[in-house]
Amino acid sequence: MRVLQEHEFERVGGTGSIRTNVRVIAATNRDLEAAIAAGTFRSDLFYRLNVFPIEVPPLRERREDIPTLVEYFIDRYARKAGKRVRGVNKMSLELLQSYPWPGNIRELQNVIERSVIVCDAENFAVDESWLARQPHITGPKSELGLSRKTAAQEKEIIEAALQESGGRVSGPSGAAARLGIPGSTLESKIKLLKINKHRFKITKPI
Repeated sequence: MRVLQEHEFERVGGTGSIRTNVRVIAATNRDLEAAIAAGTFRSDLFYRLNVFPIEVPPLRERREDIPTLVEYFIDRYARKAGKRVRGVNKMSLELLQSYPWPGNIRELQNVIERSVIVCDAENFAVDESWLARQPHITGPKSELGLSRKTAAQEKEIIEAALQESGGRVSGPSGAAARLGIPGSTLESKIKLLKINKHRFKITKPI
């Protein structure tokens, strides 16, 4: 905190202050304002870090970047595998652009690496079943996004997801996966909106 605010620090065991001139870049996928409201993140640290915020939209909201990323990852992993890839199958590229990518670029990177490993031809292609098995969100919940909802709407959407998941927050079948957000973010929102997640748990009859 002192380094961020005063640009100085003291060595452990030292007696004098040392001036520093550094630039701090912090990144997160959490909703920090919700975390502050829930008491899980310090507000003073947030306001010292939040000088010049840059919001990076998820991959599904910038599909025009996918062809460039695909080309980059193919070249990267083809070199690593000692393979030559001359082109990309048109249907595969369309498939990659239509997929919602709940895991963002990291998921795309994994799919491309796996495809390069098993590719025997010079024309790159992706097995459609790999994407079909991935958990992804359909319908208005994922398209509109929780961040653009009012508190009442957000609470209604979260409660509906908890109902569908039997009160489970995290995991492949949890409410967070259904909503396309990290489990930690959903936990913060549940606390902020004062939602009783336990009432959605399914109890088995004795």
